[in-house]
Amino acid sequence: MEKILPIARELAIKAAIKAGKLAKHYFDKDKEISEKEHGDLVTMVDHLAEKEILSEILRHFPNHQIRSEEMGWTGEEGEWLWLVDPLDGTNNYAIGLPIYGVSITLIYNKQPVLGVIYDSHLEDLYIAEKGKGTSRNGVPISEVSTAFKRKGFRGMTVGWIQGHHVQKEARALDLKQKLDLTFKRVLRLWAPSLLWCMLARGDLDGIVLYNSEGDDLYAGILMAKEAGATVVDFSGNNFEGMNPEPYIIACNPKYIDDFLSLIGVPPGSRQHFNENIR
Repeated sequence: MEKILPIARELAIKAAIKAGKLAKHYFDKDKEISEKEHGDLVTMVDHLAEKEILSEILRHFPNHQIRSEEMGWTGEEGEWLWLVDPLDGTNNYAIGLPIYGVSITLIYNKQPVLGVIYDSHLEDLYIAEKGKGTSRNGVPISEVSTAFKRKGFRGMTVGWIQGHHVQKEARALDLKQKLDLTFKRVLRLWAPSLLWCMLARGDLDGIVLYNSEGDDLYAGILMAKEAGATVVDFSGNNFEGMNPEPYIIACNPKYIDDFLSLIGVPPGSRQHFNENIR
């Protein structure tokens, strides 16, 4: 692993920046938009950016498996897996909202070890490596907010992420409303990777994620953890590895119990909550 990670880091950085600049170039041009399931969108740029990233990965690591947003799975299962979202925030991008990015994750034995997120419009580069911290444009960041500056728990700004397939599920709507009624502001950016970067740099106090296991997820989680956030499931267990149906809370460690209480899970029943929610 020690030999692979430095090469992987450099190629992921190169590929993310190249894909991000491509997206920014086409931002105010014809994007050839089409619709996928659940009202999700895809553009010509998704495919062009994906091609750039995948060709870079395959040139260096032809035997690695890849799961990418548009092309799906390629390669045979092994120790190494790349997750690629070439244009996270396509729905924003399609309507001219400049909140979109690139997310590349390297997984080793089902554990994220490298995450690269590029905020394409602002040209900000975020890198997280397991055990080595998170950086923004080469400067280390560990600014997960302690929230006192926002006048306590109810003064927080919190991010909300839900899977496209969740749609208007009653339990999700109830939880989102509870967050809206509790916190100063609840953001749903439709570009989850950028929400994770906001948490890592201290501009967001927490994230609540409801059943959203996209190709952008694990880079974001690694970014937040390496910047000092605690990431747990709705039962209060540390979130590790990969999960096809994740329910997650991420925030400063001192507020985990407050978040868990907010979602309605008494301490004595937390170990059962994730089984009951489905």
